[in-house]
Amino acid sequence: MSPAADTVVLTGGSAGIGQAIAARSRADGRRVINLSRRPCPVEGVENLAVDLGEAAAVADAIARVRDLVGARGRVHLIHNAAFPIADAVTDFDARACEQAMRINVVTPAELTAGLLPLMAPGSSVIFIGSTLSEKGVPGRLTYCASKHALVGLLRATVQDLFGAGIHAVCVCPGFVDTPLLDPLRALGPEVMQRVLGMISYGRLLSPEEVADIVAFCVERPSLNGAVIHANLGQRES
Repeated sequence: MSPAADTVVLTGGSAGIGQAIAARSRADGRRVINLSRRPCPVEGVENLAVDLGEAAAVADAIARVRDLVGARGRVHLIHNAAFPIADAVTDFDARACEQAMRINVVTPAELTAGLLPLMAPGSSVIFIGSTLSEKGVPGRLTYCASKHALVGLLRATVQDLFGAGIHAVCVCPGFVDTPLLDPLRALGPEVMQRVLGMISYGRLLSPEEVADIVAFCVERPSLNGAVIHANLGQRES
């Protein structure tokens, strides 16, 4: 089936990795529906303004996507949006944790369940995780927990959809050259040099490199259940 018959439903496509995924999907000929508070600037993308941290807004977005897509077909659901939070077990805010878990874990599960009736065999569910999906670092308690949870969500989704002809993959990028790194950049060039020193190739990933991997995954049922790390090789500590 031609990619022109496919629909990509993407969260967080307004910038960074999400914008690159939208651009690559459009270049491949796929229809793209973006769910985020701010619009995706890529030409041809259909934007639905939604606060992914609000349950009622997510339910409304599911209904709107169902109306837009209409008939069941090949739908690629890409869970890219995430709430970056810096906290620690020694400085824990339950309300902030709940907000992050809602966006990073609950909303992906809710969207998958709500849009499943649209997804024919050949569809896919792609979770955008992180190196921290299988690793812990200080000062990122909730973020690590939520990204670990995405791997669990992936594996359970594969089991729940066993035999449905829908594959699921978790792509885990390392350090990517997006505005999310601005807090590190603000600490000075020495900090960024230390970051680059942790990466085998001595550079950051580009959002487009991650988008290329996602584009590969949506076409590969053989990767069903896979956790794919894309980080240029990071030093183990």
